[in-house]
Amino acid sequence: MRTDKINYYLDIAETVLERGTCLRRNYGAIIVKNDQIISTGYVGAPRGRKNCIDMKYCVRQSLNVPRGERYELCRSVHAEQNAIIHARREDMIGSTIYLVGKDAVSGEYVEKASPCALCKRMIINAGITTVIIRNSKDKFTTVNVGDWIENDESLEGVAGY
Repeated sequence: MRTDKINYYLDIAETVLERGTCLRRNYGAIIVKNDQIISTGYVGAPRGRKNCIDMKYCVRQSLNVPRGERYELCRSVHAEQNAIIHARREDMIGSTIYLVGKDAVSGEYVEKASPCALCKRMIINAGITTVIIRNSKDKFTTVNVGDWIENDESLEGVAGY
């Protein structure tokens, strides 16, 4: 049986996440427009800096920081951010970003995965219109980025995701 197009792109994003270097959760992201992959990104330290897996240490993990909070302590650039900074904005306008997250220890899909608040803002400004997030090998959630604009959680002081 032939894989449907959405799961095809999610499978590619899942392969991209295998390059991730986080000790907690790794994500893979791909940006697609008109059936063309524009860019890919995974979680990792900025170029030239040591990755957490190489140092065998995570500041957020050592401080028991909850998921979705205190990203200023994180060494990594998120998968969505890396995909966005490696693409031209005109290519991203009207595009879809596919996102897959896995727990670095168990290998299980991240439950209720969602871009963090900063990544949401970057996705909005990049002109990406749809986010598709893998929940399981064949199930996914589709998010209309316009909903993030209309329902601005930053006005409510909501932390995490």
